[in-house]
Amino acid sequence: MSEPVTGEQYALAAGPYQAVVTESGASLRELTCGGRPLVLPHGVDEPAPAASGQLLIPWPNRIDRGRYSHGAAEHQLDVSEPARDCAIHGLVRWASWQVAEHEPDRVRLTHRLLATAGYPFRLDLEAEYSLDASGGLRVRMSARNAGTVTAPYGHGAHPYLTLGEPIDACTVTLGADRYLPVDDRMIPSGPSEDVTGTGYDLREGPVLGGRRIDNAFAGLNRDGDGRAWAVLSGGGRTVRLWADESHPWMEIYTADDTPKPREGLGVEPMTCPPNAFASGEGVVHLEPGAGFHGTWGIVAGA
Repeated sequence: MSEPVTGEQYALAAGPYQAVVTESGASLRELTCGGRPLVLPHGVDEPAPAASGQLLIPWPNRIDRGRYSHGAAEHQLDVSEPARDCAIHGLVRWASWQVAEHEPDRVRLTHRLLATAGYPFRLDLEAEYSLDASGGLRVRMSARNAGTVTAPYGHGAHPYLTLGEPIDACTVTLGADRYLPVDDRMIPSGPSEDVTGTGYDLREGPVLGGRRIDNAFAGLNRDGDGRAWAVLSGGGRTVRLWADESHPWMEIYTADDTPKPREGLGVEPMTCPPNAFASGEGVVHLEPGAGFHGTWGIVAGA
């Protein structure tokens, strides 16, 4: 019997919520509430399109020409986005992750990231997905340096929020005071800028319309629990993504260059901005034996 190309499928359910997480990349392949999708799904025999639902470890977004320095050493990563001459979205999004625990409403997957020529470090990784009947999806991403030297680290995630209709007529709310401008290769072209008076000001929940956005946002406003929220609303429905304080950046991507343009909104919680390994901004320096974790989630409704 043939097996799915995305590997083992781990189904979760709690109350109205259902999700499927794959062995490939520990990716979120489906998330629904009451049978209606909250993220763009993809097929069991379809490699995740446009990074859909993938975890981005040990860096999110791009590294310019795949080059960075760490300590006294220079490193060259494989250029995984040749069209822009960049290394993109880390090293584990196509890797096989092993199941450590699987319960009806929870799965915990692990992966050992061994050294490569461009990333000569060793990390033990965990991704735990859990569903709650009222709180929706919660994802905890963890890393521990299992090597003998300090390792640079960052992470992100890449769900596409959806309400089952094109995003142009939807409102998008993100309490973020600053955005990061980028050049034509999507590399930061300068420091973050004030969103006031620009098309990047999403603080009051404007209708998205024809805005084309593929930028990281900072200066995130947080609630009393330290969570930053991005909200997509339309057609009487709402889906909300939150991220804890370990994620000071949020990428918003209007999915213009994807197989399903503008059918979903990329909302990507990130620990550091694009090109962080090269710039040094926001990079976590994991000492041997040290760990780091961050949590984010998705919930339907208000």
